[in-house]
Amino acid sequence: MAFSRWDPIRDLLAIQQRLDPFAPGPAGWVPAVDLQETAEQYVLTAEVPGLRREDLEIHLHDGRLTLSGVRRERGVPCEQYHRVERGHGSFSRTFQLPVPVDADRVVADLRDGVLTITCPKTRDASVRRIDVM
Repeated sequence: MAFSRWDPIRDLLAIQQRLDPFAPGPAGWVPAVDLQETAEQYVLTAEVPGLRREDLEIHLHDGRLTLSGVRRERGVPCEQYHRVERGHGSFSRTFQLPVPVDADRVVADLRDGVLTITCPKTRDASVRRIDVM
């Protein structure tokens, strides 16, 4: 008969790994984002399926682009779900842009659950709220 030493930490880590798929992140969910820089502009692309234009806010201030919004819960009682993997709730992400952008020419487009924000570079920094089209 072989004996093994009991390691409570190992057992706790195993339990945590089994429960991780069911635990939401700190904010419930955070959209995946790509931020691309070209010679003329920055292009931020975010996956926001199920969100409407009214659910999103975009702010540009002091070279920081902030994307925030909220994914609302469906009107179905929790007892009727067998599995819930898509998070809901509010989120906010801020990106520091190294070069000032022309706030008057920033464009945001929401199409097929993908938000694309185009920020043309400039030498003048200003503040502006961007409406999603």
